[in-house]
Amino acid sequence: MIKDELQALKRNWEEGYFPQWLVLDPEVYELEQEKIFGKTWLFLGHESELKKPGDYITRMMADDPIILTKNKKEEIKAFLNSCSHRGTRLCTEDYGNKKAHTCPYHGWTYSMDGDLIGVVAGNKLFGEKMDKSEWGLRQVPRVESYQGMIFGNFDKGAISLEEYLGDMKWYFDIMLGRSNGGMEVRGVPHRWIAKANWKMTAENFAADPYHVQSTHRSAVEMDLTPTSDPMYASYGHQVVLDNGHGINVITSSTGESANKYQGLPEYLWSEFEGNLTKDQLDVFSKVTNFVGGVFPNLSFISTGSGSEETKHNHINFRVWRPIGPDKIEISVWYMIDKDLSEDYKEKSYKGFLNTFGAAGTLEQDDTEIWARIVEASQARMARDRKLSYNNVINYLMGLDNLQQDKEFPGPGIAYPTCYTDHIARSMHEYWLELMTKEEGEET
Repeated sequence: MIKDELQALKRNWEEGYFPQWLVLDPEVYELEQEKIFGKTWLFLGHESELKKPGDYITRMMADDPIILTKNKKEEIKAFLNSCSHRGTRLCTEDYGNKKAHTCPYHGWTYSMDGDLIGVVAGNKLFGEKMDKSEWGLRQVPRVESYQGMIFGNFDKGAISLEEYLGDMKWYFDIMLGRSNGGMEVRGVPHRWIAKANWKMTAENFAADPYHVQSTHRSAVEMDLTPTSDPMYASYGHQVVLDNGHGINVITSSTGESANKYQGLPEYLWSEFEGNLTKDQLDVFSKVTNFVGGVFPNLSFISTGSGSEETKHNHINFRVWRPIGPDKIEISVWYMIDKDLSEDYKEKSYKGFLNTFGAAGTLEQDDTEIWARIVEASQARMARDRKLSYNNVINYLMGLDNLQQDKEFPGPGIAYPTCYTDHIARSMHEYWLELMTKEEGEET
């Protein structure tokens, strides 16, 4: 059985080796749908996307189409996007505002609370035996938010979102809770399909600043990144958090930043200083980039990127939704402080488009590399399941020669460089823990 094979791999993880056959194996992929995406908190959107009653957005939780709506009480609800009559996808638009959703197949109508409120010729065709209250839309079992970020979970017995995020909340508070008005999504999420495996893309953002000096060298040379130093992504701290999460707090070769608070305008500084703790301000004042991830497939980067004119701070969150072992759908949300001026927001958005939008320079760099991982991992030698060191990829960086920096002011286990594999190993260890966990067993 595949689970037995995975259990036998634990020693490989501890020694810094990752069997390459796990990247694209179809049995592994099928088990991931149950053990990973069926049990963990998955990002759905941001509360700013649902501004008034009747607003809705459609999203995906792994393979499940979802409708998120704001009802008359301004509560956010999430339902399977499927009519209870014949199972047709109820809503095909990405977003909008409606008082009710009507199925295009047979005309059944549902309220923003998911209640079945209309059946065409219901009394004549179904009589009194059908109780409409039993045929509403199916709710996502768990929906919770933190700092405006909406997550869903298929597991009714899962720990709370806040417990799952753990110490990542401390860093989210810096990025998302620093200003009085909070954050807002500008535009709609960019979406596109890429040839890639979700584990490798999630790892790329959460755990791998090491690739910047090679993969993104042209962007550095064109001054599209926060600094022209090709080694800039190595400076700072890599921080390992619980549950497979992690964040890189990138600074500079001096440990400081040339632009306090990521270069955000001084008229917001008093808000930052009123909303964040002393230690959070210390980290925020020195950081150039925050880049990391929430397991399993949510990544983020807070940066100042773009041309000289558009190099303004922005945050983008992204989901790597698996649609096969070798294919993902990428969704990217651009976020910015509501309290910033419209001029700043517009320049920041253009910087985002130039670098991390669907056609951005850095995005194209990464997508090419991810496709090459898939191509190489399809090879006969890479798919060999023999547990030999010939058939593994390397996660040895920092394993034996890097000690924790206990003076770092933030929570988590911090290492004094971002060029290390500590988060990557933690992600894969948590992945293995979930993949081999028996039903009802504590993690």
